[in-house]
Amino acid sequence: MHTPHESLGLEQDPRYVANVTGREGLESGIEVSVNPTTGEPIAGVRLDTAETYERTIVEAQDSFKMWRSVPAPVRGEVVRRIGEEMRRLREPLGELESIEVGKIRAEGIGEVQETIDIADYAVGLSRMIGGRTIPSERPAHRMMEQWLPLGLVGVVTAFNFPNAVWGWNAMLAAVCGDVTIWKPSLLAPLTAMATNAIADRVATEMGYPGVFRLVIGTDDEIGELLIADRRVPLISATGSCGMGRHVGQVVAGRLGRCLLELGGNNAVIVDKDADLDLATKSTVFGSVGTAGQRCTSTRRLYVHRSIADELVGRMARAYETITIGDPLAEGTLVGPVIGQRTVDAFRSAIAKAREQGGEVVVGGEIAEPEGLDGWFVQPTIIRAPASNELPISKEETFAPILYVFTYDTIDEAIEMQNSVDQGLSSAIFTESIRTCERFLNPDGSGSDCGLAYVNLGTSGAEIGGAFGGEKDTGGGREAGSDSWKAYMRRQSCTINFGGELRLAQGIRFE
Repeated sequence: MHTPHESLGLEQDPRYVANVTGREGLESGIEVSVNPTTGEPIAGVRLDTAETYERTIVEAQDSFKMWRSVPAPVRGEVVRRIGEEMRRLREPLGELESIEVGKIRAEGIGEVQETIDIADYAVGLSRMIGGRTIPSERPAHRMMEQWLPLGLVGVVTAFNFPNAVWGWNAMLAAVCGDVTIWKPSLLAPLTAMATNAIADRVATEMGYPGVFRLVIGTDDEIGELLIADRRVPLISATGSCGMGRHVGQVVAGRLGRCLLELGGNNAVIVDKDADLDLATKSTVFGSVGTAGQRCTSTRRLYVHRSIADELVGRMARAYETITIGDPLAEGTLVGPVIGQRTVDAFRSAIAKAREQGGEVVVGGEIAEPEGLDGWFVQPTIIRAPASNELPISKEETFAPILYVFTYDTIDEAIEMQNSVDQGLSSAIFTESIRTCERFLNPDGSGSDCGLAYVNLGTSGAEIGGAFGGEKDTGGGREAGSDSWKAYMRRQSCTINFGGELRLAQGIRFE
């Protein structure tokens, strides 16, 4: 039977181990990628070692010396061709992601489209990267700044976006003149192998081998080598807040740069004048999409007291219509979570919520789709007690659990939204311009998140804006706007085209 990964040429990668039936009998140093829908192994992957990591870095340094000398618009042409190849293979690559991490087919394909979009963005950027001319206080002098390639960029990605987060980084890094060293999650190595192979194949065919490189290994070995390596000036890491603190400390210890995209405990506020149809649809997608395993998933809902019962009723009825099952099957809206650890975390969070006075409105149980032995849970809504005290809601559980609270004033709602450690995505539904502007207040007293939306949900960012968050989310920015600056180094230049020595600040030295 044809499977999507067969058309992606994974068998050509020497790390790929086919016909794996389980972990027993495998040689050491092989990781098994498991289908979370069925619990069955897909394939094995030979892990990199300290020796192969070192070889990759040395070769990458040579590739960088070549790549940085290629004109930026030419680098953009390489990225354009990569985007075209991604378009050609969008469906099998998206379906492989569905098989490996459990995203429904539309989301898997949509994620590959996101990489295509950022490639298009990077192509245009390749003809616009540049500094500015700055007036000099000295006659016959010119000041300007220029942006130069940074070097090797280490990209550490999580399982939930095994294609697009690499794309956000690698496509921009490429047009900036950098070489990417990608360390993917061991929960999604096959998607990473297929994705990187596409980019490397295109670049190599165009005469630029080695610009896109992949190291697959454990955090303890390969991860620690990468973040501590002074030859890698920038580490872009996506994952948990705990992981980000460790990465940040190690990279700061060598005075390197970090671009951190960490946890998000995201909230939606629904005011008394909101369009409830729009609010319901947007919040349902935000809370159950990718089985609640997006960093932008909606985890907290703050509803004006006067409409709380109505909105919760609408949400509950919508949840009851959700089809849980095979992510590749037509009509499925929620696939599996990534593994047993997530199922255990789901159970634990619901038990704590009940102990703290929370009421399970809908869901709260393990799901058992017919004929599937994977890891499934029911999307769950939990209503907070009258006190609005529900400590478990301060923790980010990577599962489809939505906690619902009530409020009386918009100031109260914003304060509650901002009360968690993370600050990634936030949203409000309102028809009032005053309420909207209070939420987006330019004095900084509104939402404290890096992403703030009005009349749409917390999940589903476009690549044109800078993506990232504040507080424990790490402060990094990827994708659009001026995020490209993270992948380059700035140089201020002053040229004296006159014949005299002239010092700044009017200093005379004669």
